[in-house]
Amino acid sequence: MYPLRRNRRLRTNDSIRHLVRETILTPSDFLVPLFVVEGKGVKEEIASMPNYYRLSLDNLEKEVKELWQMGLCAVLLFVKVPDNLKDNKGSEALNDNGLMQLAIKTVKNACPDMLVMTDVALDPYSSYGHDGIVQDGQILNDETAEVLAEMSVSHARAGSDFVAPSDMMDGRILTIREALEDEGFTNTGIMSYSAKYASAFYGPFRDALDSAPVDMKNIPKDKKTYQMDSANRFEAITETQADIDEGADIVMIKPGLCYLDIVREIRNEVDVPVAVYQVSGEYAMLKAAAEKGWLDHDSVMMEQLISIKRAGANIIASYFAKDAVKLMG
Repeated sequence: MYPLRRNRRLRTNDSIRHLVRETILTPSDFLVPLFVVEGKGVKEEIASMPNYYRLSLDNLEKEVKELWQMGLCAVLLFVKVPDNLKDNKGSEALNDNGLMQLAIKTVKNACPDMLVMTDVALDPYSSYGHDGIVQDGQILNDETAEVLAEMSVSHARAGSDFVAPSDMMDGRILTIREALEDEGFTNTGIMSYSAKYASAFYGPFRDALDSAPVDMKNIPKDKKTYQMDSANRFEAITETQADIDEGADIVMIKPGLCYLDIVREIRNEVDVPVAVYQVSGEYAMLKAAAEKGWLDHDSVMMEQLISIKRAGANIIASYFAKDAVKLMG
């Protein structure tokens, strides 16, 4: 008790604060999202995500080499698909010579030890911007899961280390796991977006990939019939445990900052690694506030990242990864 115990003794200077710090970020904590586009020599800044880019394959190669030199050893790939290749069934997703498959090979050729995770969902390939097949105003669950399984096998064939289903269809992890096993990809992992909420924070990401749901009659205007209700807490545990039972190796919560209570709940309940996606809206808000001079960019960025790890994340997917690692340097 006071005065025998004075807690401020452990805050006296930087040296003691560093010595007793409970949560420490390292480059190994990060999973780096990368956006890939067709073309050559392309490095397009995303308007709603300042200082983040869409990259053609040649620039993707340069980027992963830079990431590796910085100590960042894992990437999560997304592709922007031309409109002429989109349809309701995501047919282009199954093209073994498609952009995603070429991107996987590009990363592995450039940096064989880089861990490659790949987005598995239909929205980048869908003419309707949904994560599943649309029929009569509904998103078909089982039919979509079958396509996602074929997509996962194609990614594994190209060299992906982990597939990352982000769609939130029921039972898709089991369908994917069985397909991978049947094709002999027993070592290909699954990082499941287990608790993905129907969030308003995804806007800049959808700008980056042109993957927002279209505004058409008889087409659902949002993703609330498959992504989770932001008001729900216990449902996240149910979803996550189901994915683990079906074969997920890593589980993910998305978004990050508004759902740190969910991160802690799941961390307390499961024994597999937990990932958190600090999403595009979170990135964009800080960039905008910093540009206005309202917040100190680097201090707030590091505080946010520390809070995600402190909540229980083993892996942080973040657009801030490079900025954060430069500060750690």
